[in-house]
Amino acid sequence: MKEWLPAIDAHRKTINAKKGAVIFEEGAPVEGIYFINEGKAKVHKKWDGEKELIVRIAGTGAILGHRGLGKSLFYPVSATALEPVSLCFIDLDFFYATTKVNPDFTFRLMMFFAEELQESEKNMRNLAHMTVKGRLAQTLLMLQEKFGKTPDGAINISLSRQDIASLTGATYETVFRMMSELMEEKLIMTNNKSITINDEERLKAMRN
Repeated sequence: MKEWLPAIDAHRKTINAKKGAVIFEEGAPVEGIYFINEGKAKVHKKWDGEKELIVRIAGTGAILGHRGLGKSLFYPVSATALEPVSLCFIDLDFFYATTKVNPDFTFRLMMFFAEELQESEKNMRNLAHMTVKGRLAQTLLMLQEKFGKTPDGAINISLSRQDIASLTGATYETVFRMMSELMEEKLIMTNNKSITINDEERLKAMRN
């Protein structure tokens, strides 16, 4: 609602986070909701002791912190900046007030939650039924679809091999070996953290 925009301007805070900065941490009480104005962040969860599972990579326009909504009001995941990030922060009380008086906004949020739930369920199926190589292929294709390509054709996001492993749901050593195989088969090309997909169709075939 246009009438609500001045209230949002009065209540929102702009937060700038450096690369590697923790935006919020798993187990911390929920203070509010974050919207990414610019940059990319990873949403991740502790897994099997010290291991990490990346739930999703969030880019410009994405919402962070919504997984903590509900009865407990503790973040079940952490969020960390992958690059310098500009965030819009809305405190919890004002966020709730916004959803109550803006039905179109609430409807769009409901659609976002439904899509994210479907994506999470699909990722769980992939972890259970897809080979590591298939999951890696899916991860690379997803990153390219979500963030596009750089002018030279590489996937437009810079991730460490460890982050790729955490996003794929596999060990660093296994993903490193699978990446080497994909390069030998000339399906992908790498340059430091830059990855270029050479053969999308063959990567898509690996997901089956």
